[in-house]
Amino acid sequence: MGVTRQKHAKKIMGFYRHNFQFREPFQVLLDGTFCQAALRNKIQIREQLPGYLCGAAQLCTTRCVIKELESLGKELYGAKLIAQRFEVRNCSHRKDPVSGSTCLLSMIEDGNPHHFFIATQDQELSNKVKKKPGVPLLFIIQNTMVLDKPSPKSLAYVQKLQTDQLVSEYQKQNIVELKEKEGLAKQEGEKRRKRKRAGGPNPLSCLKKKKKKTQEGQEPSAEKKKRRKRKRNR
Repeated sequence: MGVTRQKHAKKIMGFYRHNFQFREPFQVLLDGTFCQAALRNKIQIREQLPGYLCGAAQLCTTRCVIKELESLGKELYGAKLIAQRFEVRNCSHRKDPVSGSTCLLSMIEDGNPHHFFIATQDQELSNKVKKKPGVPLLFIIQNTMVLDKPSPKSLAYVQKLQTDQLVSEYQKQNIVELKEKEGLAKQEGEKRRKRKRAGGPNPLSCLKKKKKKTQEGQEPSAEKKKRRKRKRNR
């Protein structure tokens, strides 16, 4: 097992342990497509999976998955034998079996309370699993088992959870009630309405001031004229 792949899996497992309370032994639900891929690529699921997940794992399936494999005939006989070795989890389709993908989706409803992993090669099922937060997804590439990175739904759920923990709903409601009680909500609204936008400078203040002719400026010129007249008279 590659060191890089092992680090990748360890990091993802830490995410699910910390944010969704996954604990050992990990419950892994396998469908017929995963069993068939493991058989084709000579993967020993029971021996290899616990080491990859860094912890003990319980491999399990449902009656619907086994019934589906039985109905598909000889081509999937080997996959059926593998699935029959796993623990069978009770589903709600005892009387009316459904397809394996439909059954596995029903097992992770309501927030995946039993903390199941889903192991499948069915792309349509994988896409539906990714739309549910807190459901780890396993698949096989060539001859290697891979734990998919957390889906956008899981990441968004954790981010919202962290935000809500900082300010709980009770605290938010309490803040709103206190504001209404003290009249702060109205005051804040009025302040927002009264607030004026910053305008430009007053246009009148930009006009150039006219120079005033003072009497003091006129007097020297008048006196000069009088002196000239007196000199002429002399």
